[in-house]
Amino acid sequence: MSPAVILGVFLLYTIMLFAVTWITARRADSQSFFIGNRKSPWFVVAYGMIGASLSGVTFMSVPGWVRDTQFSYMVVVLGYLAGYFVIALVLLPLYYRLKLTSIYTYLDQRFGFWSYKTGAGFFILSRTLGASLRMFLVTGVLQIFVFDAWNIPFWVNALVFIILIILYTLKGGIRTIIWTDTLQTTFMLLAVVLSIIYISKEMQTPVLRLIPEISDKGISRMFITDWTNERHFLKQFFSGMFITITMTGLDQEMMQKNLSCRNLREAQKNMFTFSGILVLVNLMFLVLGAFLLIFSRNRGVDVPMSDELFPTIALRHLGPMAGLVFLIGLISAAFPSADGAMTSLTTSVSIDFLGLDRRKDLSERKATGIRYAVHFSIALLFFISILVFSTLNNRAVIDNLFTIAGYTYGPLLGLYSFGLFTQRRVNDRLTPVIAVISPLICFFLSKYSVQLFNGYKFGFELLLVNGFLTFMGLLIFSRRSGSISPGPAGRCC
Repeated sequence: MSPAVILGVFLLYTIMLFAVTWITARRADSQSFFIGNRKSPWFVVAYGMIGASLSGVTFMSVPGWVRDTQFSYMVVVLGYLAGYFVIALVLLPLYYRLKLTSIYTYLDQRFGFWSYKTGAGFFILSRTLGASLRMFLVTGVLQIFVFDAWNIPFWVNALVFIILIILYTLKGGIRTIIWTDTLQTTFMLLAVVLSIIYISKEMQTPVLRLIPEISDKGISRMFITDWTNERHFLKQFFSGMFITITMTGLDQEMMQKNLSCRNLREAQKNMFTFSGILVLVNLMFLVLGAFLLIFSRNRGVDVPMSDELFPTIALRHLGPMAGLVFLIGLISAAFPSADGAMTSLTTSVSIDFLGLDRRKDLSERKATGIRYAVHFSIALLFFISILVFSTLNNRAVIDNLFTIAGYTYGPLLGLYSFGLFTQRRVNDRLTPVIAVISPLICFFLSKYSVQLFNGYKFGFELLLVNGFLTFMGLLIFSRRSGSISPGPAGRCC
């Protein structure tokens, strides 16, 4: 497929997104941007969140990951399911009862100013790094298959991508994203199904006959029982569970969409429906990865990096239609993670640090101007981060993403756990110190775990260790208090 055709498809898809944006952003105000005026249909949110949760990372890294880890990622996905139930039954009732726009406002009510800023600050760090990594993955593919052919430097590619995200999220915010995510989820899932069909046709083997080959080729192993392995099945399951609790339940981007539903009951229906479908969709991605691996072995296709397996085969070995389908799927997977991150970060900075929701002295016009300035600043930060990742990346992107999450979401896990499950008052001024020291200890433990723990290697469970260290640090410097802020619905925290 020629670079001109690929670029043309990208532009046509972008025009379609802007059409949706124009319809949804009319007469939008700050409440529309932040929480969609709490009028989003739950089933639309549930469907759109599939695309937002999977993103370009899942679309490319999970299929490629089968080569290195077989089906062990599915155990992480089962952990996700358990995590979503915790979110629906514990966190969502809390957020709705307190009528939060930014979920980090809870930390202010429960602990105080410094804990609040620490939580919001770690979210901003986490989401900036995670979203930048996702965007780097997509812009990297466009660079290899489009812009390199025209000798256009990577920074121009990244800048164009960022500008497009700015333009269609600037006004409508979450109200626009709810509907664009729905469109993008549809195209992404369609791309996976069609890719499986194209591989089957190219190999002249029906899909149902290819499935048994996954086991025959020795690539279907799901449960790893060696306790020293970083992908031991119990580590995988509990890591997946807590990754979901932190990266969804304690993440402003994902919760902002849930909080745009009309009420708690609809938000919970959204979460239960979405989580069940997500398990099936992830399994479908792993099957696609197995098919890609079987195809590459049969045809002698050598791909040095696992993240390049899907794009290389789709764009160079399956014909122009398969390449077109892949491209549309990748773009569809990329935009939801980028637009949601930009909107949620704008929300967090505007509310958690600038207090726009409490500024009665500001007119709607002035508040919108400040929000626009924040939006452009976040975009600049994304741009710089993508350029940095382009010089550092040397591992599967999804592996990098979960590694980052282990360090940056751990303090959030510790903070919320302490607030929800104890009745103690923390030393608020020490919270930032504890939240910084815990990841540093985890980095040391991860680096020297083989020497310290008789060959044991930390995997994604480092997130749990980080959260535990934060929890214990808060406990050590806490005191009993009879005057505490509200916790989960129906009881004090």
